[in-house]
Amino acid sequence: MRHNNKINHLGRTHSHREAMLSNMAVSLITHKRIFTTLAKAKELRKYVEPLITKSKDDTTHSRRVVFSNLRDKYAVTELFKDVSQKIGDRPGGYTRIIKTGNRLGDNASMCFIELVDYNELMLKDKKAPTKAKTRRSRRKADDVTPDVELKTTNQKAIKVETPLEESVAEVQAEIPAVEAEIVAEVPAAETTEAPVSETATEDEAPKEA
Repeated sequence: MRHNNKINHLGRTHSHREAMLSNMAVSLITHKRIFTTLAKAKELRKYVEPLITKSKDDTTHSRRVVFSNLRDKYAVTELFKDVSQKIGDRPGGYTRIIKTGNRLGDNASMCFIELVDYNELMLKDKKAPTKAKTRRSRRKADDVTPDVELKTTNQKAIKVETPLEESVAEVQAEIPAVEAEIVAEVPAAETTEAPVSETATEDEAPKEA
């Protein structure tokens, strides 16, 4: 009977299960990502993460302990040489499980299990840390008033420097002078037109006679 035994035996004997997890751990360290069922991935995570933690201490004893589990000298070299350098600052959680759906046939839950620090796409998507937002009511009055004054001075400077308003002001200043010239020219036109009309009446009078 199981009696609250939380270990998932995966339907295998102890020796078969240990050999399978060792083989999967070697594949994960070598290829950085493997495709398997969700139940196996969860058990593999509990098996391989203590070995990765052990690789942070690069000593002969640590290498012997890891080799007794993996039984692959190339995987041990890869773990202590490259993987341990990548995860040196990480306090845990070296693997990530990504579910991919169910398998056709037996409908088993399938997933990817991968080493976190080797997924470049996930690392690029990390956003820069944002500053904590504060409410406007907490701002001091001294911090707000200089900005308002600066804005008003800038607006005034912009209004003075705009060429459109300067041209309008010039035109408005020239309007009185133009009106004075027009008023001065009107009587002169009337005096010139009067003799023309008189001569026309004198010429037209004999023709009628």
